[in-house]
Amino acid sequence: MTRQIVDAATLERPLKLEADAVVVGTGAGGAVAAEILAQAGLRVVMLEEGGYQTARDFTLRELDANTELYYDSGSRTTRDGAITILQGRTVGGSTTVNWTSSFRAPDETLSHWRSAHGVEGLGSADLAPWWRRLEQRLNVAPWAVPPNPNNAALARGCARLGYAHAVIPRNVRGCRNLGYCGMGCPVNAKRGMLVTTVPGALDAGAVLVTHARADRVLLRGDKAVGVEALALDARSVHPTGHTITVAARFVVAAGGAINTPGLLLRSQLPDPHQRLGKRTFIHPVNLSTAILPETVDGFSGAPQSVYSDQFLWRDGVTGRVGYKLEAAPLYPMLTLSLMGRMGRELLQRFGGRYRNGQVLIALLRDGFHEQSQGGQVLLRGDGSAVLDYPLTDYLWEGLFDAYLHMAEVQFAAGATEVLPFHLDAKPYGSLAEAKAGIAALPAKPVRGAIFTAHLMGGCGMGNDPKTSVITGAGRHHQLEGLAVIDGSMFPTSLGVNPQMTIYGIASRNATQLARDLGGKVKEAAA
Repeated sequence: MTRQIVDAATLERPLKLEADAVVVGTGAGGAVAAEILAQAGLRVVMLEEGGYQTARDFTLRELDANTELYYDSGSRTTRDGAITILQGRTVGGSTTVNWTSSFRAPDETLSHWRSAHGVEGLGSADLAPWWRRLEQRLNVAPWAVPPNPNNAALARGCARLGYAHAVIPRNVRGCRNLGYCGMGCPVNAKRGMLVTTVPGALDAGAVLVTHARADRVLLRGDKAVGVEALALDARSVHPTGHTITVAARFVVAAGGAINTPGLLLRSQLPDPHQRLGKRTFIHPVNLSTAILPETVDGFSGAPQSVYSDQFLWRDGVTGRVGYKLEAAPLYPMLTLSLMGRMGRELLQRFGGRYRNGQVLIALLRDGFHEQSQGGQVLLRGDGSAVLDYPLTDYLWEGLFDAYLHMAEVQFAAGATEVLPFHLDAKPYGSLAEAKAGIAALPAKPVRGAIFTAHLMGGCGMGNDPKTSVITGAGRHHQLEGLAVIDGSMFPTSLGVNPQMTIYGIASRNATQLARDLGGKVKEAAA
């Protein structure tokens, strides 16, 4: 069967399609759902705002990758510009550009969802069969290759301090250990949606429309009956003036935790309790760079292969914010985009020592404490979505604690100096100096070089319509014919990289949806 792919950038007239289900987004949630629905014999249309880049298009140049594969060329930010948001905008979504870390949701998180948010049927035991199937499909396993020096420093520092650390599971097969995962994999070793479920959906008869920005959900009374999208130019920036209208029995919103709430807000869907777009979470991430005596080449080798959960639950589930420690690749443009002026100074200062640079990051888990309500997705005057995310005192306490412990680990690993990514920081030659310097840093937005690659919440699930947008099955509380199947369904953040959790819940919910739509589900979880 010939795969049906339409590039909306080339349309010369409006396009109208019909389907049993229209799926907005081809990332971890949307592509999994589309494949399951299509393989059940249902007519499926996938709408993707980005283009269809494949392995032959991945040059491994940061400029090319940022322009073609990321929202706002890798410079998307929160409303105040204080937090950089790295989000994929291409077929496969962020699974095409992520660093392959593949964790199941922690038991602590799922238990909290049940006790605090009334989410039933999504415990670790419930999701285990779905995870096992996806882990086999995506070749998820602990990275068996020795870590690159960047990650080895994290392991060495933790070992010397007696801190817990372990090897990261990665979704790769035939990985060449190139290190440029964030720019798309040129050998198709990364088992993201681009090479697995998107082709699976296409081979089952689904239609893929690229360069198509979902503008609004079409309604008939209290039922969703399709989606209207805008055709975009080849850069996925400017509308061409043509529209794509998909009439469908069911709408699956899977554009991510900014775009999905934005779509539903633009569509003026029922929201009697004002929950839509609220409690959007990001895993705020801060960084610490170090100079090691040995050559690190932090841009080479698997970007992430070691992690530490020593501080993830440092004060229990609902106490002070916890964080996960990982390494990050030291790409020049990434450094510049996160650090701005300081990034240029940092690269100049490194000079001949750039190859000795090592970077740690801390992923703060947000949403578990009453002082951690996350952010809110809003609409700008032109209808585009933006995330308003305040950095509260509660979060700053966690960020500064993470600066301290990252410096501690780096000095234990043999660093000769450490520089936290904060515009008012300076290089510190000892742990004592770092502690004093970090304590004096101002807790001000923009001064701390904070970023995130994980978007969650905004359409949180739960049993109570007064406190949630969708049910645990992903169905909209007030509207028929609409499901949310992406990271926006989470009632809190996870505390781990989110792709595996999205895969598991998407598989479960999409399988039930396929049955409800009369599809013939070939494979169920066992």
